[in-house]
Amino acid sequence: MSDRLYIFDTTLRDGEQVPGCQLNTVEKIEVARALEELGVDVIEAGFPISSPGDFKSVVEISKAVTWPTICALTRAVEKDIDVAADALKYAKKGRIHTGIGTSFYHIHHKLNSNPDEIIERAVRAVKYAKKYVEDVEFYAEDAGRTENEYLARVVEAVIKAGATVVNIPDTTGYTMPYEFGEKIKYLIDNVKGVHNAIISTHCHNDLGMATANTVSGIINGARQAEVTINGIGERAGNTSLEEVVMTLKSRYKVLGIDTNINTKNIYKTSRLVSNLMNMPVQPNKAIVGRNAFAHSSGIHQDGVLKNRENYEIIDPVEVGINESSIVLTARSGRAALKHRLEVLGYELTKEKLDDVYQKFLELADKKKDIRDDDVAMLVDDHRKKERQIKLDFLQVVTGKSLQPMASVRLDIAGEKFDATASGNGPVDAAINAVKQIVKRHVILEEFLIQAITRGSDDIGKVHMELDFEGVKYFGFGANTDIITASVEAFLDAINKMKA
Repeated sequence: MSDRLYIFDTTLRDGEQVPGCQLNTVEKIEVARALEELGVDVIEAGFPISSPGDFKSVVEISKAVTWPTICALTRAVEKDIDVAADALKYAKKGRIHTGIGTSFYHIHHKLNSNPDEIIERAVRAVKYAKKYVEDVEFYAEDAGRTENEYLARVVEAVIKAGATVVNIPDTTGYTMPYEFGEKIKYLIDNVKGVHNAIISTHCHNDLGMATANTVSGIINGARQAEVTINGIGERAGNTSLEEVVMTLKSRYKVLGIDTNINTKNIYKTSRLVSNLMNMPVQPNKAIVGRNAFAHSSGIHQDGVLKNRENYEIIDPVEVGINESSIVLTARSGRAALKHRLEVLGYELTKEKLDDVYQKFLELADKKKDIRDDDVAMLVDDHRKKERQIKLDFLQVVTGKSLQPMASVRLDIAGEKFDATASGNGPVDAAINAVKQIVKRHVILEEFLIQAITRGSDDIGKVHMELDFEGVKYFGFGANTDIITASVEAFLDAINKMKA
C-alpha cells in the first residue's frame, strides 16, 4: 500500500455551503489557484447541477488550473452526472463524484428505499459516470452510521462497477476515532478488490473529532483525505487540511505517510480563504489561529526563548509564519520583556530593566496585552526621569454640565509647583494649568491623537507640535488616559526648549 496520502480539498464545495460564505467565480478561481500552489491533489470545484453559478465555476476553474484533478459533485442521478460531465469538459484531469446515502436513516427516512435498491442505484450511477470519465469517485453518504457489513457490500459493488475512489463520509460527525478507524480497517480487510480503488475519508466536526477520525482512518488504510482550509463546512465544519497535513508531517517518523502539500503556503492560503469568505479564524485554531504560536505565560516564554521546542512541536516557519509570538501580558516575565526590547532596539542595564519591568506590570494590569508602542512608551517613561520638567500630579474634573477644571503639579528640577485652570475641555484645562507654571508663551500648531489598537482599554498616543519664538518643537506622549498622554506630550516638547 502506498504511503502517499492524496489531499482532496472541498473548500469550494462543502466549505462554501456555510451560510454567508458564498464566493463569486472570480474569487473561486483565486482560491483554486492558491490550492494548486499549495499542492492539493484534487479540488472539488462545485455541484454543477445545483445552480448556474456552480456550473460556471467548475467550468472556469477547470480552465484556470493545470495539474490538480478537478472534481464535480453529483447525486446518483443521470441528469446530475450529465451536467457534471459538461462542466468538466475543459478539465485536464476530471473526476465525477457521485453517490447515495447508505445508513438506515438515509435509506428509509430520506430515500424511502431499501438496501438492495440502494446498491443497484449506486452501481448504475458509477457505470453511467464511467461513460464520461475514467476517474469516478463514489460516496456512501452517512457511512459513519452505516453497518459495516452492509457498507462493505456497497463498496465492493461500486469498485466492481469501476469506481476508482470510494469515499467513506462521517457525514454527521457521529463516530469516535476508534470506531471510524475500525470501519476503514474492516473495509480494507473484507472488501474483495478493495486495492483496485483508493479509500477516502470525509469527516465532519459535529463532536469536534473530524481531524482525529480522519487520522484514525488514514492509520487504518485510507489514502485520500477530504478536507477544507480552516476546517470550514456544513454545521460545525469539515476536517481541517492544515491539521491533517501537519499531524502527518510532525509525526512522520511514527506514521511514515507523506503528502504533496507545500506547508509553507498554509498560512497565506488560510488568510486568503478567511478574507474572501468573511469567515474569521478563531484565535485558538490549531496551526493557523493567531494564538497557535503565541506564548504569554512567563514560564512558557522563558522556555521558548531558550529553545523553541520546549513548547512548540511545529516550527512556525514550516506553515508560513515568520516566528513565534511572545505576547506581553501581566503573566509575562523579565525574559520576555527583555527579548521584546532587544527586538525593538533597546538595550537596558539590569537596573533600568527592573524599573521598566515594574512599570510594565502596572500597565499590563490595565491592558489585556502589550504592544510594541506600549513597550516604547515604557522606555520613554524611564527616560523621562532625567527630564528637568516632569508631571507629578494631574486631576481633572469634567462632565456634561461642568466647566472642565484641571489641577496640575509639576516637578521642576526637584521643586514642586501647583496650578489650577479651566478650559474648553479637559485637555485644554490641563494644558492651561501647565502653561501657568512654565510661563512660556507657546503656540500649539498641531495636536494629533491616535489609538494603537481598537479596544476601549487601549493606549492613546498623542503627538504635539509647538511653536516657541519661531522654532518648532515636537512632543510625544502615550497613556491609557488620553489627558495624561496629552500633558506628557506637551511637557516632552517643553523639555526640548532652551531655558
